[in-house]
Amino acid sequence: MPITRDRIEPADYRRVDRRELLRTWGPAVLAGIAVTGAAAALHGRPGRHQPSGGETVPLPPKWRVPSADPARLAVAGAGGPVDNLRRALAAVGGIERFVGRGHRVAIKASCGWDRIPEQAANTNPEVIAELVRQCLAAGAAAVTVADSTCHDPARSFTRSGIAEAARAAGAAIAHQGNTATSRLDLGGLTLGPWQVLQPIAEADRLINVPIVKHHSLPGATLGMKNWFGALVGSRPSLHQTIARVCAELGAAFNPTLTVMDATRVLASGGPTGGSLSLVKSMDLVAVATDPVAVEAWGASLLGLTPDRLAHIAIAEQLGLGSSSWRGLLVEA
Repeated sequence: MPITRDRIEPADYRRVDRRELLRTWGPAVLAGIAVTGAAAALHGRPGRHQPSGGETVPLPPKWRVPSADPARLAVAGAGGPVDNLRRALAAVGGIERFVGRGHRVAIKASCGWDRIPEQAANTNPEVIAELVRQCLAAGAAAVTVADSTCHDPARSFTRSGIAEAARAAGAAIAHQGNTATSRLDLGGLTLGPWQVLQPIAEADRLINVPIVKHHSLPGATLGMKNWFGALVGSRPSLHQTIARVCAELGAAFNPTLTVMDATRVLASGGPTGGSLSLVKSMDLVAVATDPVAVEAWGASLLGLTPDRLAHIAIAEQLGLGSSSWRGLLVEA
């Protein structure tokens, strides 16, 4: 089956609670839309991720930390990856607001490709290392940097610099070649049960650390697309309705924090890149409690507005956050 852009419009979804979405298997989350046929085709569709009769699959944990404070987005620049991250974290209340003593922390890096840091296909290793140090200093019992890679996992983690940086900072490394998986029901119209990297599935706190880069299919790969790397299994079919899938992954893996790396931005030729001519040096790091706001901010660095990326509108309608990121900015 050919891969096509997602033709399901944001209006196909109504605003629903995350737990309701996770428990939903058919067109019950649709609001009297004109794609009833497509919804019916999805409902009860057989396949390797469809639960068998009577099977009980747990839902993902609630990783997002409840707060009476308004959502925040902090962007820091011109200081290098370590200083930028420190200032952005401080502006949203410090890592101690989110990570405490005894917590098991999973950091979802973008580490899918056998590329060096200068090629900007993976998260900057200095950002990863500093985040590990911050979590451990806050009292975390263990920190694991995880990704289910597209290229060979050992080469991807090594060439990206993430393996060495994370281990030196005190973290473990987890990928599809060295760790177990847990089966979670990710719900939605498309996902259902999937095998998820166990350190993510069992984490007390989950921090998403994507890099801003171009993607040839949806236009951009940001925080929500980064959750593809939490899954272990055959993922190509998910690209057939990529906007819907990205938004539903955003609902399933609703993180404690999103740290968006724009130290270097892959402006075209994504997601793999290769040529240094495709890379723009921006020296920015953003930290957000609202995953939709930081998604829209990241898209803006690629010259894309939220209305150009359907998954942002869907995520907003699902109640995951606001695409009006400028209104959430705090000084870093």
